[in-house]
Amino acid sequence: MSVIIEKSVAVRMRDGIALATDVYRPDGGKHPALVMRLPYNKELPALTNFAFDVMRGVQAGYAVVVQDTRGRYASEGTFTPYFDEAADGADTIAWAAGQPWSSGNVGMVGGSYFGATQWRAATEAPPALRAIAPMFTGDQFYEHWAYQGGAFQLGFSLLWAMQSLAMGEVVRRIATGDSTRAEFAALVTGIDNAEDLYRRLPLLGVAELDGLAPYYSEWLRHPSYDEYWKATASREAQGSITVPALNIGGWYDLFLGGTIANYMGMRERGGSEEARSRQRLVLGPWSHGPRTGFFTERSFGLMSGTDANDLTGLQIRWFDWLLKGHDTAIEAEKPVKVFVMGSDVWRESDDWPLSDTSYENFFLRSGGLANTKAGDGVLSSDPPGDEPADVYLYDPRDPVPTVGGGSYLPGLLVGANAGPRDQAAVERRRDVLCYTTAPLAAPLEVVGPVKLVLYVSSSASDTDFTGKLVDVFPDGRAFNLTDGILRARYRDAVSEATLLQPGEVYELEIDLVATANLFRPGHRVRLEVSSSNFPRFDRNTNTGRTIATDGYGDLRQAVNRIHHRPSFPSRLVLPVIRAT
Repeated sequence: MSVIIEKSVAVRMRDGIALATDVYRPDGGKHPALVMRLPYNKELPALTNFAFDVMRGVQAGYAVVVQDTRGRYASEGTFTPYFDEAADGADTIAWAAGQPWSSGNVGMVGGSYFGATQWRAATEAPPALRAIAPMFTGDQFYEHWAYQGGAFQLGFSLLWAMQSLAMGEVVRRIATGDSTRAEFAALVTGIDNAEDLYRRLPLLGVAELDGLAPYYSEWLRHPSYDEYWKATASREAQGSITVPALNIGGWYDLFLGGTIANYMGMRERGGSEEARSRQRLVLGPWSHGPRTGFFTERSFGLMSGTDANDLTGLQIRWFDWLLKGHDTAIEAEKPVKVFVMGSDVWRESDDWPLSDTSYENFFLRSGGLANTKAGDGVLSSDPPGDEPADVYLYDPRDPVPTVGGGSYLPGLLVGANAGPRDQAAVERRRDVLCYTTAPLAAPLEVVGPVKLVLYVSSSASDTDFTGKLVDVFPDGRAFNLTDGILRARYRDAVSEATLLQPGEVYELEIDLVATANLFRPGHRVRLEVSSSNFPRFDRNTNTGRTIATDGYGDLRQAVNRIHHRPSFPSRLVLPVIRAT
């Protein structure tokens, strides 16, 4: 096969801005187009395409279109994350459909931000768009992107803004003579010292970003789900999206909640019968970095990785079906495919959550001394009696450190602090409450959404509460599965802040997102409860004021209580799959 490569074609948007676009296509004939739009430099698609092989796409008979988004690298304009992607995506799709080499049918590929560009483009319902394949991405840019449960995703947001976005902007400015290598060096130094930047207060006013990525400050200035965020939320326009989507995500990906929400939302509210009935969901033991299924401290077998599952091949089959009309057997396959950790097998289903799910309560019990894993905290199927509350001191000067999980921190690509990690150090802290079952006599399979209901009180007018589901091995190793956080002021809705009355008891529902894990016999189920997970999330200063403007002198300690008694049945709700 002969391949034609066209570099930096100027594709004009409706406002006249030209976006630099590369085209990789077979020589001769008309072919469907697969569009990939990214802010990370189109010259490096092999490094940034999130498990889609461009040249394999060409060999399969597609024209693959790779474009620098507005204001990035070789494209004209000013980059403002999220806001131009709907119109620019629709215009690029129309351009690709109208080329002499095009069959007129267009799909979109890519993960993370350029998974999000697919959803944004789809909200405009471009006529030529037939299918998308968004991977590791969200359904909006507030929840599970910049924020989660009202807490700012500091680890991800700061590193992404510096390493992925500001770095590209300074490189672009150097090329035009508008910046210097000294500024480049200063930014690199800031990235190298990211852990110091995480601790710096106030959060607003990061000098390294103010001139290169001013939108970072905008994210902090909008701590609630307001009109700023709604304007770019694809979930708000799912009724306008008429195309099927192959949704791919990871149990340890920070966008897991958004990936599932995309699938569920489109099944319920998609703008066409085809969109509602042809959604697909694939979830594996992957993070936003490693996708091999092998992590530093725990691995899930040779069949767990994206390469073993040939995600490029899966996407090609997907597009062969929907863009070429070929019978690829995908239509006959079950729409949901998930990897169950612990048993390390893939499971297929007609539904998400699985149709045979039983939501079971695991009640928090103790004699008031659940602090640390050596405490008396218990998870029990029996509701609590008249028991004393568990009490801990949350001090934002000494927050609970992030250890694994759906994080995006320095060392991401080698999995240094993402995915499953032993929680031993965390569970020795007095500000971490641990509630644990007895060793299991039979296997317990947990697949689906996980919820934590807590009855809490605090000495502060605002504070955070965290929950973490853990699989405790017989040798004592305790591996995290999934977790969540809720900023108490957002207990009613992330769109409206309501402060606490100190000392009053409130019911909180914390979304621990989802997991799929087989707890083997002899293992124990553990729940960790605390008030921080830093630097994955910013520290609640406990003042009740605007957290992004609080400095070190504003930090206040909070005495937090978890109540469990007949009138306050704090509980972990697990999606259990019982053998039939």
